[in-house]
Amino acid sequence: MSIDKRTFQIDNQWNIIHIPKRPNGFAIMIIGDCSHYVDEHTSLWKQNTERANLIQSLKNQGYTVFYSNLYGRHWGSPKAVILAKRLYHYVMKHEILNPNIHLIAEGMGSLVALRLMEDMENQIRSALFINPCMDLKHHFNHERQNRLFFKRLVREITAAYHTEEDKIEPLINSLPEITDLSAKTPVRIWHAARGVAFNFRDHSRSYEKRRLEIKAPISLSIHVPEASFNPARAFQEFFKDNEKEI
Repeated sequence: MSIDKRTFQIDNQWNIIHIPKRPNGFAIMIIGDCSHYVDEHTSLWKQNTERANLIQSLKNQGYTVFYSNLYGRHWGSPKAVILAKRLYHYVMKHEILNPNIHLIAEGMGSLVALRLMEDMENQIRSALFINPCMDLKHHFNHERQNRLFFKRLVREITAAYHTEEDKIEPLINSLPEITDLSAKTPVRIWHAARGVAFNFRDHSRSYEKRRLEIKAPISLSIHVPEASFNPARAFQEFFKDNEKEI
């Protein structure tokens, strides 16, 4: 195990903390999308070159970065939210860090991030979303159009929420909606105009509308996949703007 990375388990789920050489006292929790994984030795954020470069850039700026396998395809389940909270408390107990953290959430991971913002608003300094899924109910109904994908989604949600397939409709209908969200944590969203699983109009644009209704800070950037984009620099600028108050 390298001295700049620690791997450990909570509830049989692997977690990783990336330790910078010169910590700035601030931490970032990453909550990944459907392809996200963490095991005993590595993670998507170590294996994928673009993501690994982002981690290294954040570490170079002094950020402590941590994340969990989070039960795989959790789809924002209560169990995943509880584990994310446990991970936060573990990191705060074992590292010398400001208790107010930043979030980076991608795709499906945004469902957990939104819940953390509601339940831990005082501990979430800011949140960055990348091609987010903000509304599981809408995504579920949208996927009905594709029988193969829909059957897989039903299986995944059934497993994540520990329910039966014949009970999934009431479960989906009982989930919170975007209009129920009230946290005013500063938010910035980057969403691709095409080529991603979650359409920006149905998710990011709808969430932007809700944020404007409750007068909460939000910046939404829609970009085409071909456009040049430096996430490390953009992320760091956003984080710095939200570190003026310790």
